[in-house]
Amino acid sequence: MKGISVAGAALLLAGAVMNARAETVQGQLELAWGDPLPVPGAPRSAQLHATLLTDNGVRLSLDAAQAKAAAGDLYALSGRRVAVSFAGTQRTMSQQRPIQAIVATDRLWQAAPERDASGKVMAQAPVLGNTRWITLMCRFSDIATEQKDKAFFDSQYGNAVGQLGHYWAEVSYGKINLAGSLSYGWYALPQPRSFYVTKEGDKDKANLSQLFQDCIAAADPDVDFRGATGINMMFNGDLDGYAWGGGRTATLDGERKYWSTTWNPPWSFNNLAPLAHEMGHGYGLPHSDNSDGDSDTYDNPWDVMSDAWNNAVSDPTYGSRPKHVNILQRHRLNWVDSARQLVIPFANTTTRTVNLDFASLPGSTNVQMLVLSLSPQADPYATVVYTVEARRPEGAYEGRLAGTAVIIHKVEKYGTAYSIDADVPPANRSNNEGSMFKVGERWGTPDDSHWISVDAATATGFRLTVGPKPRVMSTPLPALRGNGAGVSAAGGVQRLPAEAAAPVERPDDCQPRRTHAQATVRCQVR
Repeated sequence: MKGISVAGAALLLAGAVMNARAETVQGQLELAWGDPLPVPGAPRSAQLHATLLTDNGVRLSLDAAQAKAAAGDLYALSGRRVAVSFAGTQRTMSQQRPIQAIVATDRLWQAAPERDASGKVMAQAPVLGNTRWITLMCRFSDIATEQKDKAFFDSQYGNAVGQLGHYWAEVSYGKINLAGSLSYGWYALPQPRSFYVTKEGDKDKANLSQLFQDCIAAADPDVDFRGATGINMMFNGDLDGYAWGGGRTATLDGERKYWSTTWNPPWSFNNLAPLAHEMGHGYGLPHSDNSDGDSDTYDNPWDVMSDAWNNAVSDPTYGSRPKHVNILQRHRLNWVDSARQLVIPFANTTTRTVNLDFASLPGSTNVQMLVLSLSPQADPYATVVYTVEARRPEGAYEGRLAGTAVIIHKVEKYGTAYSIDADVPPANRSNNEGSMFKVGERWGTPDDSHWISVDAATATGFRLTVGPKPRVMSTPLPALRGNGAGVSAAGGVQRLPAEAAAPVERPDDCQPRRTHAQATVRCQVR
């Protein structure tokens, strides 16, 4: 692996930073998500590293929050060639340059206002066909333990129930496979753990670049990387308290591209759920969240890309099995056929019956992804959409879900999907009744532009009535109101405006989930 020297890179960066001026720089966008080991009772904080690999081989660290705002849907740009516009603000060596805009410059770019069903302007690269992964087992020079052998890691890629080949084929409706995936190692790294994991203040910080470089170099004589999609690196010691997933641009065996990449400590590779989570990041999938408004993104058990651990099926060999991803995540990777999608436009005046099949059902002949569009905004990325899907606790991976129900996600915050919760306040984890909409219940968007009634269960899902706000003929009682549960742009919960501290009078067929002056309403359909 050749490239600019460390000293040369430092000189280039120093000159670029100290003489900062407004400029546009092109290169490859690299994203890496850090996911901590859950500790009971302790909040978890995810990390996101955004890096621009410039054409002259320098990696520029980007402020992740600014990058998300500047790109619109940053996640759709993962691994793609982009142009980053930097502001001309003078910066110090320790500061990252302010970002004005990030746009794709490759062939996948789409001009606004063309959008797909989720409301995205940028098209994410589809993930289809063979996605061969290579496992590299690398041990620190000062840690001798080899937790698992090659046979175990090879078997993780198998096509039997509970193995990754079977899992990803099921989640993608057969659109991807892991055929040819193999493992190699263990390989001795040239340095001890303390060389790769250093202190930044009082926290550990893993040098992902050095780990990638040294693990690849150790395995390179034995491994032909050509044609592979991803590289799962397994390390025999803890990293920085996180497992990491995303991608890396490199030239391996003459092939230069963005390689899906994961960095896994033992607690990650001992369980398929976190390993699949990191592989999901490798495919380009971001986190999802629930609607409690806190900073913990790992509290939505309806998506392995959020809460991988709770409501998970246990496997005697592979630990916690991964659940499926939510329907928006499937859509991101082009796994939901257009015939299985139904988009209800803003200002819809038509009431219709929709047969919504379970999202896990292969070969469905009905809708599996229902999208409710809200009023378009001047900034297309600020436009909110809701996705509606059906889930049930059944099968090798979904068997411990909280219930059989309609699940609704609000898509905002530059592409993040938040599960809707009708409870007030929303639960800390969305495996509660408020997050599951069942037969006899009705829900409406906060602006009353869309209402959904769950009318009946079917053999393959649910029958819904979808339309504009229903009219209530009984007077002088107030009209039915939607539950209004959702996540605001500030990350809080939107509720109906409080008109008085006293309980609000409601029709007798509409019961609040909780007694509250701003109580959201979850109505019983009769």
